[in-house]
This record gives sequence, structure tokens and C-alpha cells, in this order.
Amino acid sequence: QVQLVESGGGLVQAGGSLRLSCAASGRTFSSVMMGWFRQAPGKERESVALINRSGGTTYYERSVKGRFTISRDNARNTVYLQMNSLKPEDTAVYYCNAGGSVSVPGNYWGQGTQVTVSS
Repeated sequence: QVQLVESGGGLVQAGGSLRLSCAASGRTFSSVMMGWFRQAPGKERESVALINRSGGTTYYERSVKGRFTISRDNARNTVYLQMNSLKPEDTAVYYCNAGGSVSVPGNYWGQGTQVTVSS
């Protein structure tokens, strides 16, 4: 079992930055892929960034590449999403996910954290 708690969301102006954190409980954190997903009003949930178990391989949705950085600290059971050059279209609820693959999200989700980017 893995429990996930996100933090770090908020309101920011376009061009600004935020860093999301996801603290995980459970002994299996370092053995699973982690990811960040987001869901905007009226839209389906989409993958934003994924990171493999060691942190050596990352994947990004095309619209965030070069602006967002996913990282993990296995000693702290925490995964991060550094978001720079934020745009209004990045506004969404951001969710942490554990245990998935490149093509399929895992079964474990956090409660979500709201990110709002004003123009």
C-alpha cells in the first residue's frame, strides 16, 4: 500500500513558478514509478511527468517539456514537480500517482492540489 499527500499548489501569475511535493508512505516507494497528472475543468486527466524508480529516466507531456522538472528523493519518500514559466493553461488540479508505467497510471493517487495561473 502507498499513501500519497500532495502540497505546494496555489495561485501564481503567468510566468511564475511553483514547486509541488508529494510525500509517500509505505516501504515500496523506491521500487515504483512515480508521476504527476493534472485535470482541468471539463477535461480528462492527463499525464504531465513521470519518473522511473531510480530517478534516472523522466518523461514529459509535450506542452510542459522545458518548463517542468520532475525529481524524486527516495531517502525522503518524496517526488517533486518544479514548474517554471507557468501559463494560464497549466491551471488544473495536480495529482501524484504511484505504481504505474509509461502508458498506464498506477492504482495509487493523492488527493490533488490546485494550481491556478492568472494571466
